Amino acid sequence: MNLTRRTLLAGFALAAFTPLPATAQEWPAKQPILIVVPFAPGGTSDILARTLGERLQATLKQTVVVENKAGAGGVIGADSVAKSPADGYTLLLGTIATHAINPALQPKMPYDAAKDFAPVWLIGSISNVLLVGADQPYKSAKDVIAAAKAKPGALVFGSPGQGTSQHLSGETLKIMAGIDIAHVPYKGSGPATQDLVAGQIPMTVDTALVALPHIQSGKIRALAVTSGKRTAVLPDVPTLAEAAVPGFDVSSWQALYAPAGTPAAIVARLNTELAQIAAQPEIKAKLASLGVDHNTNTPAQFGEFQKAEQAKWVKIVKDGNLKP
Repeated sequence: MNLTRRTLLAGFALAAFTPLPATAQEWPAKQPILIVVPFAPGGTSDILARTLGERLQATLKQTVVVENKAGAGGVIGADSVAKSPADGYTLLLGTIATHAINPALQPKMPYDAAKDFAPVWLIGSISNVLLVGADQPYKSAKDVIAAAKAKPGALVFGSPGQGTSQHLSGETLKIMAGIDIAHVPYKGSGPATQDLVAGQIPMTVDTALVALPHIQSGKIRALAVTSGKRTAVLPDVPTLAEAAVPGFDVSSWQALYAPAGTPAAIVARLNTELAQIAAQPEIKAKLASLGVDHNTNTPAQFGEFQKAEQAKWVKIVKDGNLKP
């Protein structure tokens, strides 16, 4: 009896000094909340993270910090979040690259996209755009294809990184149009766009969000969008399917993830808060102006979407015999 009593008392003492699980705490209870962007500043993911982070900070009344960890087509930043504590204080602005394309393309990944993350919220899809510098002679997608066929391997295109939807849009164009163009990977949309504007490279594939200000200023030209339908922010720009390659349809998507094991209550709270933020008229207008096609979704719905995307890109990579 004495031994049992001592054991119980020891157990009570231990419980008194054991932190409550995150679901039982008032989350968020400490600062800051970190959103990791796995690409360089100035790109689509960066702009979205800062736009949403600012509103999330006001809603949660906690500091939200955006940190760029670029490299390897988003893999480096994503891996850092996969290995972070599952406490709701580290999030990832993930993309089609980090959670669908690279897992299909890379033979060895430092994380498991399906198992190492908790899907929080799908922000939406964004069309990519085939872009050329203002000083380039190409006026249409057909011009680019004709030039590439005339001099195989001579024409290059830049992208925000290997394994991004922009990179795979270019690779898909190569396959479907039967052309040979070389890929130049950057560490984000910002550096790639800077080199395009400066005339260092003739062509890039990037999102409408990044390209729009430079298209409007006349520094670059939009030849075609990669999605199956035209985008509202560039209504006069044809799709690649319309312009030159029937059946072409590749879009990017952006989303928020937490490390696997993050309490379901925290994931649900984040999803609810973000859905309410997206419903605000000014944010709704902002997303539309950035070319984001957003629909309300739950973590479970987002998880099913990701599974379908992973299966899709495994097939595309296999059928196209694409190599990193």
